[in-house]
Amino acid sequence: MFLSADDAKAIAEKILSRSGADACVVKIDGGEDHSLRFARGGATTNITTSEASVRISSHVGGRIGSVTTASLDDDALESARARSEEIARMLPVDPDYVAPLGPQEYEASARYDDAAGAMRLDALAAQAARVIEEGARAGVDTFGCASSARRFEALATSAGLFAYERRSEIDLSATARNRADSWSGWAGAHQFFAQNLDAEEIARRACDKAAQDVEPVDLEPGAYTVILEPVAAAELAFWVMSAMDARAADEGRSFYSRPGGGTLVGERLFDEKLTIRIDPADPLAPECGVGWEGVPHRARAFVDKGVLKTLYRSRAWAQKTDAEAIPFGRNFIIEGGDASIDDMIRSVKRGVLVTRIWYDNIVDPRSLLVTGLTRDGNFLIENGRIVAPVRNMRFNQRLGELFARIAALGKTERTWRAAGGGGAAAAPPMLVEAFNFSSKSSGI
Repeated sequence: MFLSADDAKAIAEKILSRSGADACVVKIDGGEDHSLRFARGGATTNITTSEASVRISSHVGGRIGSVTTASLDDDALESARARSEEIARMLPVDPDYVAPLGPQEYEASARYDDAAGAMRLDALAAQAARVIEEGARAGVDTFGCASSARRFEALATSAGLFAYERRSEIDLSATARNRADSWSGWAGAHQFFAQNLDAEEIARRACDKAAQDVEPVDLEPGAYTVILEPVAAAELAFWVMSAMDARAADEGRSFYSRPGGGTLVGERLFDEKLTIRIDPADPLAPECGVGWEGVPHRARAFVDKGVLKTLYRSRAWAQKTDAEAIPFGRNFIIEGGDASIDDMIRSVKRGVLVTRIWYDNIVDPRSLLVTGLTRDGNFLIENGRIVAPVRNMRFNQRLGELFARIAALGKTERTWRAAGGGGAAAAPPMLVEAFNFSSKSSGI
């Protein structure tokens, strides 16, 4: 269910007017989602969903009770409000309690497009058809998913805050396999604006990667020079960003903790080529205007030419440390350089081109050790040329070390949604040294 700002505000005001708590916060979100999966020339499943939820958080004496309901029925909302107050009164006082925010000013974020918001299954079928047609032309089998959505989020408090944002999304993921089923390729994109998604280009990239007649090779584990395509670079950078919690750093539990106490803000931790920032006005990967707890997002660099500039900080931790509250960002941009992937390939004596990674997760937050697997398109580079496809590998990599030795960056581009949940990233292809492949994985 896609609610307008006026409709969401009316629901929130009704709940707030009935609140018997010291303070109350109402969060409403929902939307409409459409998806179509396809394989070997035809559609396999299609789904359309419409939903909304309301979370009511009642504040009573430094305690917060919260109840979420999926019903907008007046009786259901009243029951949820009463139950949230009941829960609050039963809880112990929260030592991290902060009162709700009052009115805020937010930067406009370019995340909604009427054309994308209006896309339904017929339009998604047309996107899938382009991938299927390219697969037939290239002599490979194609598989994938096309999806679209229009979603909203609203936040209201008894202190006078009301914020509303909407976003549209269109997403296409395409995997191709050669007819011998010995090799695969992938390409994908996630956009807020329909006109920015190029299904033909996605199809061509996936099919060109898959159309390999050379038998894929296994590489021995070890440290390799690696070219990370933008989606792979963004996926790894997401872990660098998600670890930037000020409280964890202040308490000595983080890669960003200073030995002996404090944080490493102001220190050069990465290669000077690395800059990571967020910006609600960025045309490639705009951050939302409304951050966690209603704190506004502002354009800011988290890493500037290798130097750690700031960390995320909750309102509770900001209050305890007398510092600025900075909300966690779901969207980020990595500044690029001027090297093309072809330039990078020509510069490599022996290495691997990696299309994307998956099943990755943080192992040790103190060292930013991440493990994961490559997927759908590794290629062996020897003496400046791609010579063979390479079967997948598992990696165990300390990201602080990896991003401290960037050899070259290409042009920044919007990537598939590595961050998930409506998040977007923009990243360049990245040439890095001594990437640690820890074991073989026989999949393709």
